[in-house]
Amino acid sequence: MFDRLSRVIRSFIGFFISVAEDPKLILEQNIRDMNDQVPKMNESIAMVKANVTLLEKEEAKYKGQLNELSSKVKASIQAGRDDLAGHFAVQLEQLKSAYARTMGQLQTARAAYEKALAVKQAFLREKERKTFEAMNAIRDYERSQWQKKVADAMEQFEVAGISATHDEMVRKVEEQTAVNEARMDMALTNVDQQKFKIEEEAEQIRASELVKQFKAEMGLISPDATPAQAQKTIGGRESERVG
Repeated sequence: MFDRLSRVIRSFIGFFISVAEDPKLILEQNIRDMNDQVPKMNESIAMVKANVTLLEKEEAKYKGQLNELSSKVKASIQAGRDDLAGHFAVQLEQLKSAYARTMGQLQTARAAYEKALAVKQAFLREKERKTFEAMNAIRDYERSQWQKKVADAMEQFEVAGISATHDEMVRKVEEQTAVNEARMDMALTNVDQQKFKIEEEAEQIRASELVKQFKAEMGLISPDATPAQAQKTIGGRESERVG
């Protein structure tokens, strides 16, 4: 039971992490983070440069003091005051030691400043490259999201049964068209048969009338005799001729 609950919790955590890890949002945040580092880097470089400036001023001050003490030592010697010359000479030696230490610090500070500038240039180049890659990736991601929406829409159309309904309706229309065409053919056939039957009967009546006329002209029947009487008369006369 505990294992199942643990799996459920992990699945929920994984789901929220996957939702939170939107590539577009992360890339945009990376771009902002890189842009935010530029002012901080400039501030650090400014501090290094300030240290160099202070050491350069200290170097100039020591140079002035060294020249001044050196002049005092020489002036004391010329005045025959070796005691004063020795005093100034000791100060001069101490000042030279401080000057040498300052020069070492200044050299280190200048090297640090040059290195900081080089690091900044490298960072800006890398920032430009990564920003370009991120923007291209964001555009590709947005394009893929749009394609996904289109695909989802197309799948929804398919799932909604539009294709199936379309095919079914086309089939029904074709069936109804076929039935109506068959009914029309049958109706036309019936009309033609009735017409032919009427024409056939009319032809028979006309033929019978023509025969009647010929028989009347031949004296075989009276003009007003019906077809049945004409047939009887013709039959009697044929019997007399045989007798």
